[in-house]
Amino acid sequence: MDYARSSWCMSNGDDDPADASGEADAADDAEEAGGAGESTDAAAAPTLPDEATEESLNEYLDEIAERLDDAETEADLDDIDALLDDAEDGLDEADLPEPDEDDEDADDPRGDLEDRIAELRDGVEEARGPYAEDVIDAIEAAASTLEDTEWTADGRDDAADAVDAFVEEASESVAVDAFPEHDDLDELIAALDAVAEAVADADLDPDADAETIAALIDATDGLEAGLDDAEEWDDLETHEQLRAQGYYDVLGHYKDFPVEWSALKEHEARGNVDMILLALNSLESDFMERHCLEAFERMGKRGKTEASLEELLGRAEKRDQFAIRILGKMAAEEATETLVEFVSEDSNPQLQKIVFKALGEIGAAEAVQPLADQLDPEGDTEDLVRPHAARALGLIGDTRAIDPLADALAEDDSDDVRAAAGWALRQIGTREAIETVAEYADEHSFIVSTEAEKAEQSLDAASATA
Repeated sequence: MDYARSSWCMSNGDDDPADASGEADAADDAEEAGGAGESTDAAAAPTLPDEATEESLNEYLDEIAERLDDAETEADLDDIDALLDDAEDGLDEADLPEPDEDDEDADDPRGDLEDRIAELRDGVEEARGPYAEDVIDAIEAAASTLEDTEWTADGRDDAADAVDAFVEEASESVAVDAFPEHDDLDELIAALDAVAEAVADADLDPDADAETIAALIDATDGLEAGLDDAEEWDDLETHEQLRAQGYYDVLGHYKDFPVEWSALKEHEARGNVDMILLALNSLESDFMERHCLEAFERMGKRGKTEASLEELLGRAEKRDQFAIRILGKMAAEEATETLVEFVSEDSNPQLQKIVFKALGEIGAAEAVQPLADQLDPEGDTEDLVRPHAARALGLIGDTRAIDPLADALAEDDSDDVRAAAGWALRQIGTREAIETVAEYADEHSFIVSTEAEKAEQSLDAASATA
């Protein structure tokens, strides 16, 4: 027989009167000896027959509910948990009717009793505490909020005031030695950590120190409310955020409309990359987004910073063609790995063209072989795309591209591809590459022969200066 039935069951009427008297005396002794944290009502525990029925289980749970209403200590709640364990055991052993599966509205005694036990379990958990651990958790959450939030100047001061008030209030309950400086966020966080440590060191008992814990909980509620009320950047309107961060400071007066565009032009002229990024990420406007990206494109290498690269690479990874074009203008070697993955995307010729050019402007040696593969006339790359692959190889200028470009010049059916291959070989600029192009001076295709004539001129110029 489980603990609740064997230890807490009342007399069924068959016990010796002396035993009953002894139990009464034991109960009196328990009441006299009982202190905080000890259950003193064991003799009044409800009983459950060995063969429980739906009715007896419901009566048993009714009595447990009454005990829950009267519970004052953690020990009382522990007793109720034990009684609920007993109820679950009794329910498992009870022979209860099963509901009719074909009738959705049929009674389900077992399910109803399981729900009652679950509700009482929840009630026990809700009645527990608060504990010192709850105070510490709340303090740690506030410290995280303080550290992770982007505060305005006024908001930072208000947050600091909230921490000061909390430390002062908490020091009335536990021994705290913390005097945070307002101008140092780390000091404020350290002060909260000091209070959390003091609470842990106090070893507060949920029963004996209930008032102290409640006072600390009230203090943490005040801290949380103070931080919630403190002004964050997200609380400001967009133009207020921009003004607070100095975005409009470059303007003597507002000129073009919108004024954000006027400021953007000035930031571009001054090379203020961070301010252009601020506008790009703050202003929910297709108009301003386009102008911010165009500013980066015009700035080229001047616009390349760690922050702008991160922004543009994130866009490029999503196949944003504008961002890819800008990365090329920036000669951003960091983009090579991402862009090489797009070289073979034959289903998107426009993307390929932009990627090829960007890789050429970057001078990405890692892209030589993937680009050379796109010259294959037997492959899937469109004729309109292959000239861009050839030109990209010329921009990169790697001598490994000479052979595939020479093959394209000699064998490709497209004059556009052949002319682009001739141009690329001239850009590589070695004598071998230029002589390869010069052989086609009598070519029937004007655009190919033009490249050959320029190659001959380069050779003549080199001979004249030799």
